[in-house]
Amino acid sequence: MRRSRRFACALSGLLALLLWPEVAFAHVVPEMGSGFVTGFLHPLTGIDHVLAMVAVGMWGAQLGAPAIWVLPVAFPLVMSIGGVVGILGLPLPGVEPGIALSVIVLGGCIALDLRPPLWIAGLVVSVFAVFHGYAHGSELPRQAAAVAYSAGFVLATGLLHLTGIGIGMVVHVRGGMRLLRAGGALISVAGFAIAWQLIER
Repeated sequence: MRRSRRFACALSGLLALLLWPEVAFAHVVPEMGSGFVTGFLHPLTGIDHVLAMVAVGMWGAQLGAPAIWVLPVAFPLVMSIGGVVGILGLPLPGVEPGIALSVIVLGGCIALDLRPPLWIAGLVVSVFAVFHGYAHGSELPRQAAAVAYSAGFVLATGLLHLTGIGIGMVVHVRGGMRLLRAGGALISVAGFAIAWQLIER
């Protein structure tokens, strides 16, 4: 019961962050410095990135092996490709809507307990990873070292996936699957809130 309450409180806290519009989208803060540290902090400064990456881990945990490790590995690998595209300045339309959609869809997959074939789940995660990677790469500060910066945001992404997997372990306690699905629903609702902020901008 205590785990259930902690889980619910943690998800509510993440959702509450949406009350501050300035953290809704990831942007580089000049004072962060450059290189690895900037790259590491970049995914953590946007609730849209945080929720999507945590959701990947949660969905993987919900699906079980081998998805529990395939999805969190596929996301940063493909995200790195998107990051390179962003660093090179190549055009990619609909990046911010794509990121908002990733939060809606991934949260919805958890809420609905969708269990597609592994290749489909991997494809869904990979498509969204391109948008997240592009956002990170396109906001590379001029003074930052691209390789160190990329390593930083990939590491941060991995840690967020691990956080999601940890949350997903709630399925092993009584009533845990209902809690996990409720958490997915909250993430999806947060995605709609992020999308609404995009519309209002």
